[in-house]
Amino acid sequence: MIEMIVAGIAMDAGTRNPIVLLRDASERRQLPIFISPEQAKAISAGLEGEKMTRPMTHDLMANILETWDLKLHRIVIHALKDNTFYAVMTVGKGEKKKELDARPSDAISLALRMNAPIWVMEEVVLDAAMPVDRDADAAEKEAFHDFLSSISPADFAERDRSK
Repeated sequence: MIEMIVAGIAMDAGTRNPIVLLRDASERRQLPIFISPEQAKAISAGLEGEKMTRPMTHDLMANILETWDLKLHRIVIHALKDNTFYAVMTVGKGEKKKELDARPSDAISLALRMNAPIWVMEEVVLDAAMPVDRDADAAEKEAFHDFLSSISPADFAERDRSK
């Protein structure tokens, strides 16, 4: 397994969809995972330590775990099947630990709030990682911030009504 950190949120140049970028300690490889705009906001809030006036879902989950003295030991992104990443969260109290199935975006968001390590299985890194392009980082961050500032809660309500 390879420990990774959240390097940030980027925008896919072709689709304009947000991507969470995980980077290894050597900062030579990064793992891009496509996420929704809502997931991007949750991860971004966790990265920045942003406190909302009311708890968001991942804040609530962290509060529940902390209230019951449960620890998020780690998350592991363990598989990539049909372009979908799979993750588990190891949660426990004392010697007792359980692995819970989770979407990588939810697990990452919770790990950021609880300072838990993020691990990726080596075969997933080999299949999906790419070299780090240092020149693209600044432009991607600016594009993502522009994207975030252009959306509002009403944008999501419009999508829900169209289903």
